[in-house]
Amino acid sequence: MRSTLTDIAREAGVSPATVDRVLNNRPGVRARTREIVLEMAQRLGYIAESPNGAPQRPLPGDIIRLDFALPAGTNSFIKMLHRQIEAQAQSRPDLDVHIATIEGFNPDRLARLLQDLRGQTQGVGVIALDHPTVREAIRSLSADDIKVVTIASDILHVPRVAYIGIDNRAAGRLAGYLLNRFMGTGRPGKVALFAGSLSYRGHEEREMGFRHILTEESPNLQIVEMREMLDDREKAYSEASALLERHPDLAAIYNVGAGNTGIARALKERGRAQSIVFLGHEVTEGTKDLLLDGTLDAVIDQNPRVEAREALNTLTHAVRGLPYELHQPRLQVIFKENIPEI
Repeated sequence: MRSTLTDIAREAGVSPATVDRVLNNRPGVRARTREIVLEMAQRLGYIAESPNGAPQRPLPGDIIRLDFALPAGTNSFIKMLHRQIEAQAQSRPDLDVHIATIEGFNPDRLARLLQDLRGQTQGVGVIALDHPTVREAIRSLSADDIKVVTIASDILHVPRVAYIGIDNRAAGRLAGYLLNRFMGTGRPGKVALFAGSLSYRGHEEREMGFRHILTEESPNLQIVEMREMLDDREKAYSEASALLERHPDLAAIYNVGAGNTGIARALKERGRAQSIVFLGHEVTEGTKDLLLDGTLDAVIDQNPRVEAREALNTLTHAVRGLPYELHQPRLQVIFKENIPEI
């Protein structure tokens, strides 16, 4: 049975009168609404192709290829995100999902990978370094009508469909608020910052938010060092060990990226695990153990399961030209007493 105007209206979320105006090319309909109605009419078999002869977008039954570019290394959160994308993709017969990992914090290598995806994929999810070559690669993908989402760390001024992740500046401010409460109002102390790489806009934003709230509310706390660890737990261990030698009176550490287990090892070897306030990010098996033994005081978490789901859904809807209401992961503080199942 052939679809009717009412069927199209119901699926497109508009009135039958709007469908009639679109199909008869009458004025009074917004361009985006017109596009949705035409696509739905095409999918329901009411019209054979777009009136302007443009290539048809994939139908609901078509298989869509999506590619993800993630950093390699010892970052447990990235590994969890990788597993979640794979697991959720396996339950989606409409998707053909590929994941590539990039060794090292090398923007040119990432840019080459993105450029190589041109002509092969319909959508790309990327944890991207904020660098000119990477931005240009994303612009090239968009010029080929390949949909792009940034995950966990955003890049501005590129034609991406969406950023999927927490507000990293707010996360940094939250860390500063927590530190102030742990330290006690007005108590002076030295604080050290660790980051995976400030080439990630997300890490830079966390640092910025943390610094701002300390300036506003805790001028008694002095940031004495900032170290990049490239998300490597062994480098984190060596940097933390050297830091504790230089500052035996250190009061607190905020780690905006990975490497928590390396920092914890240095604290434990020097008997400082219970005397230094230690804040980090992401609930993993490693950070869960550190919360339980008291080395980590709190973890600011984002949910990789939600990020994987939203990345897959956002890209799929974008490729098909359908609207989608994005549900961002919530910013959560995890203590010893509320560790979630992972």
